[in-house]
Amino acid sequence: MGEPVPVQRQDEPPPVHSGQVVEPWRPFDRDLWSPFREMDNMLSRVMRAFDAPGLYRWTGAFVPAVDVEETEDAYIFEIELPGMRRDDISIEVSDTELHVSGQVLDKERTGVLRQRNRRMGAFDYRASLPSGVDPDRTEARFDDGVLTIRLPRSESTRPRRIKIV
Repeated sequence: MGEPVPVQRQDEPPPVHSGQVVEPWRPFDRDLWSPFREMDNMLSRVMRAFDAPGLYRWTGAFVPAVDVEETEDAYIFEIELPGMRRDDISIEVSDTELHVSGQVLDKERTGVLRQRNRRMGAFDYRASLPSGVDPDRTEARFDDGVLTIRLPRSESTRPRRIKIV
């Protein structure tokens, strides 16, 4: 007879052959191969490659989280910019576009930064505006890290209620 086939029990670690862990073959295991897990692993490898020293690293602007609300008389943009100062934000409005940009500056640190999850650097948000926005009456307010921009509609483009006779 040949060599005995290794059997793995639930409470035992997988068998080791020549320094490598050998996973048991489970032909009917639904988790054996998943295209979504495969794609996630591939994307993770690509992203790790960009963080490798000496390779190109994307340092472009990030886009902050934005909510856009349409009311009867205006378009309201709420843009999350936590930790920002109002002097670091630039707002430009034309008849066709809203452009909000700025820079999130890193604070001076005295210790060693062990983890970074907050976004730093330039941010950039652009939105195409529908016709009928009155850019001259734009209002902006910055409270508690949320920039609220109100773009009023011109009188001629506001919806009107028509009474049926």
